[in-house]
Amino acid sequence: MGSIFQPSLLALFVASKGLGPYLRQHFLDKTFQGLYQVNAFDLALLIPYFIVLIILAAYGGHRYWLVYLYYKHKKNKTTEPTARFTDLPRVTVQLPIFNEQYVVERLLDAVCRLEYPREKLDIQLLDDSTDETIEVARALVDRYAALGNPVTYIHRENRHGFKAGALEAGLQTAKGEFVAIFDADFVPPSDFLLKCIHHFTDPKIGMVQTRWTHINRNYSLLTEVEAILLDGHFVLEHSGRARSGVFFNFNGTAGMWRRQAIDEAGGWEHDTLTEDTDLSYRAQLKGWKFLYLQDVECPAELPVEMTAFKTQQARWAKGLIQVSKKILPQVFSSNASRHQKVEAWYHLTANLSYPLMIVLSVLLLPAMVIRFYQGWFQMLYIDLPLFMASTFSISSFYLVSQKELFPKSWLRSLLFLPLLMALGIGLTITNTRAVLEALVGKQTSFVRTPKYRVESKKDKVGAKKYRKRLGWVPWIELAIGCYFALTVYYAIDNENYFTVPFLLLFVIGYWCTGLMSLLQGRFTGISVGAESHTKPFPVGV
Repeated sequence: MGSIFQPSLLALFVASKGLGPYLRQHFLDKTFQGLYQVNAFDLALLIPYFIVLIILAAYGGHRYWLVYLYYKHKKNKTTEPTARFTDLPRVTVQLPIFNEQYVVERLLDAVCRLEYPREKLDIQLLDDSTDETIEVARALVDRYAALGNPVTYIHRENRHGFKAGALEAGLQTAKGEFVAIFDADFVPPSDFLLKCIHHFTDPKIGMVQTRWTHINRNYSLLTEVEAILLDGHFVLEHSGRARSGVFFNFNGTAGMWRRQAIDEAGGWEHDTLTEDTDLSYRAQLKGWKFLYLQDVECPAELPVEMTAFKTQQARWAKGLIQVSKKILPQVFSSNASRHQKVEAWYHLTANLSYPLMIVLSVLLLPAMVIRFYQGWFQMLYIDLPLFMASTFSISSFYLVSQKELFPKSWLRSLLFLPLLMALGIGLTITNTRAVLEALVGKQTSFVRTPKYRVESKKDKVGAKKYRKRLGWVPWIELAIGCYFALTVYYAIDNENYFTVPFLLLFVIGYWCTGLMSLLQGRFTGISVGAESHTKPFPVGV
C-alpha cells in the first residue's frame, strides 16, 4: 500500500511547501531517491496527458512541414499564365450579401471599376438581406446600371442554404463561362479579372485563388494579430500546398471558378458552414486543378470587434470539421496519393486541437507535479520537445510568413507574437464548442461576420443591431482566466518562476477575449450611416 500513497504525499508536500523548496530538496536531499514507483493514479493522469501532448505536437510539427513545402517548391510559384486568350470569355461576378448596408456601396463601386469588356461581363448582387440593406442595395444597383454597368439585383425572400444557396440561385441565370466571387467586405482591384482569367487557358484549371490583404490592418492590436494569422494561412499554407500538388481550398471570396468545374463537382451544397472548402475538395477529387496566385492581392476589411472575430473563427472551425466528416472518406477511398491524403487529414482536422487544448489545460498542473517527482531528465528529453513542437511552431510559422511578406520590417511582428499566442488560447472555449457541435452533428445557421466599413483609426464602429453576443462563453473565459491568475500567483509565491510566462499566456488570452466580448457588446454608438445620432465608441484595442 505504501507505493500507492507516495504521490498523495508528494502532492501534499508540494501544496504546503511549494515547488521551489521541493525542487531544491529534490536535488540536494537524497532521502527519497529511488522511492518513486509508478501507480494507477499516476498512469490515469499521465497516459491521457501524453496522448494529448503527442497529438498536439503532431499538429504543431506539421506547421514546420508546411514551411518546408513552401521553400522546397518555391520554384513552382505561379506567376504568369502559360498562354493568353485572344478573345476574352464571358465572366459573371457574384456578390453575395446579407445585411451589409455599410459596405455594399464600396463593394459595388470597386466591382463596377473592374477592367473587362462590358459586353463580356455580368455582375450579380445576390442579396439575402432582411433590413435596410434591401433598399440601399436596390438603389445602388439602379444607379450603377444607369451608368452602363451590367449589374443586376437578385433578392431572395428566404435564406435557404445561406451563402451557398445564394450562389446556387445566382448560377441559375448566370451567363458567364467563368465566375468570380467577392464577399461584401472585399475591394477587388480594377485589374483583378485580367490577372486571373488568362490562367484558365489551361483547360485543366478549375479555380484560381488570390491572396487576401487587409484594408484596416493597423486599426488596432486585434486587427494586427488577425492580419498575421491570415498571412500565415495565405502565404505558407496555401503556397506550400498549392506548389507541392496537394489539395487546397477556395476561400469563399477573391477567387474565380470555371463554371464547368462547379457543375461537375455537384454544385454548391449547404450541409456545412464552409461550403467553399466542401466544393473545393469535391472539384479536386473530380480531377480539376487549382492555382494559387500569391502575388495577386485582393484587399478586405478585418473584423474590428472581438465578438465578430470569435464568431468568424468558430464558423470556420465548425465548418472544417463538418467537411472532414463528409469529405475525408471520399479522399481516402480515391486515387489520390498518400501525400495528398495525409495533407487533407491535417488540413481538415486541425481544429480538433481546440478541445485537446482544454484537456491539456486540465491535466497540465497535476502532470507537472508527477513529472517533477519522476525527475528532470525525463522532462528535459520527453516533455520539453513535445511542448516545443506543439507551441513554438506557432510563433515560428507566423514569423516566417511575415518575413516573406515584409523582408525589411518583419521583426516588428515579434511585438505581436505574445498576443497572437494568447489570442489563440483565448479562442479555445468558443472553437471547442463549435468543434463539438460539428462532431455530434448539431446543425446551426450561418452567422455572418458584421462589416462596418472601418478602414482607419478615424472610423468608428456603429450598428448595434449587427453586434453579436456570445451568451455565457465570455463569463467562462473570465473565470478560467482567474483560475490561471491564481496559478501564476501560486507559482511566484513558491518560486516556480519558469512556469510563469506560459501561465501568463493563458491569463491574458482568456481575459482578453472575455473582457473584449463583454465590453464591445455593450457600447451602442452608431457612427456609420445617415442614422447616426449618438456618440460613437472606438473599439480599437
